[in-house]
Amino acid sequence: MTLEWNGSPLPMDAYWMPFTANRQFKAAPRMLVSAQDMHFTDIDGRQILDGTAGLWCVNAGHNRPTITEAVQRQIATLDYAPPFQMGHPQAFIAADRLAKMAPAGLNRVFFTNSGSESADTALKIALGYHRMKGDHLRTKLIGRERGYHGVNFGGISVGGIAGNRKLFGNALAGVDHLSHTHDLARNAFSKGEPALGGEEMANAVEARITTLHDPSTIAAIIVEPVAGSTGVILPPKGYLKRLREICTKHGILLIFDEVITGFGRLGTAWGADKFDVVPDIITCAKGLSNGVIPMGAVIVKQEIHDAYMAASAENAIELPHGYTYSAHPVAAAAAVATLDLYQEEKLFERAAALESHWEAGVHSLKGLPHVKDLRNIGLVAGIELESAPGKVGKRAFEVYLKAWDKGVLIRTTGDIIALSPPLIINKEQIDQIFNVLADVLKTIE
Repeated sequence: MTLEWNGSPLPMDAYWMPFTANRQFKAAPRMLVSAQDMHFTDIDGRQILDGTAGLWCVNAGHNRPTITEAVQRQIATLDYAPPFQMGHPQAFIAADRLAKMAPAGLNRVFFTNSGSESADTALKIALGYHRMKGDHLRTKLIGRERGYHGVNFGGISVGGIAGNRKLFGNALAGVDHLSHTHDLARNAFSKGEPALGGEEMANAVEARITTLHDPSTIAAIIVEPVAGSTGVILPPKGYLKRLREICTKHGILLIFDEVITGFGRLGTAWGADKFDVVPDIITCAKGLSNGVIPMGAVIVKQEIHDAYMAASAENAIELPHGYTYSAHPVAAAAAVATLDLYQEEKLFERAAALESHWEAGVHSLKGLPHVKDLRNIGLVAGIELESAPGKVGKRAFEVYLKAWDKGVLIRTTGDIIALSPPLIINKEQIDQIFNVLADVLKTIE
């Protein structure tokens, strides 16, 4: 298919698109050309309501002037600064703002450029921490089934989605996985945290690591407070608190991957705040800069940072790790402006206030054709459909295409529809999303 853009044919062949059926897309492209607040505009000039905050990242809405202006000022002043053995003010300001937002005790920040880099950085910091303390036995890393921690080798190793690593051969050694927390038989159609099985599932974690591994060999356990990319899998009540107790008991670092759950998605600054559980390390990205400029971060407890300082020789590089674009000046400016905007407009509180209306919209879909589960927390929803025989993912993708035609952008993974709108959404726009989905679901065979 040939598209015209600015009076010329748009070249379509060279770009190899990520996580996309390239041949299918290029036969019938869905092309976005601009965005404002809650809407994209496509190449045909149609307004598309953003039901996914871009890719879970545009929490403050699109094209916010204060963020745009901060980026413009910064790029016109200091476009780039080397992060090794050099600094610039915006990096320190961004780190300070982020540390002040973090749960108590997590106050040291290492900047990356994505959630994938944040995950790998956190795993390296965890392994190095134990070595800095002289505990050389702790080399194992534990993830969770259906977990997503990006696409770098560390992330796909601890991640629990086989399709993300099956093409690429061996991943990291010394990795194991906990069971996921999705119990459809007992917790279908839960509103908020599922009620059943939380402590039981967490106790199974301790049984597993003591049966299969000596806990003194485990460096860290990494989990998402709410597993997002796999289809919005919620932790049952008590699960994360018990997991924290188990990690503390056995000297294992607990890492929360908050790339999705951070920055207001659950109606709080962090998933850690929502569930009242403080991890040792938080990874984040996406909403950190409102998706404007790529940026991620790893926030650690001071004792982890200080272990590196104490064990390293004076003038030595304590952590031999980093990226050319760590704390990029323009990204840091975007982050500062974004964090300010969240606070000024009280967007986290806004998300919390909308949660009940959002929940009602989600569960209004109960009883529609092929809907086997509905789950929600904060401004996140998972709508799980029965799969067509032998055609996993077909039904949800059909919903995706028909919703697009009706002017609403959703996201699918397998036969699960995932929703996560910008936090500036209003009640009428929430109703629009679920009215469109209801209409579409009635047409799916």
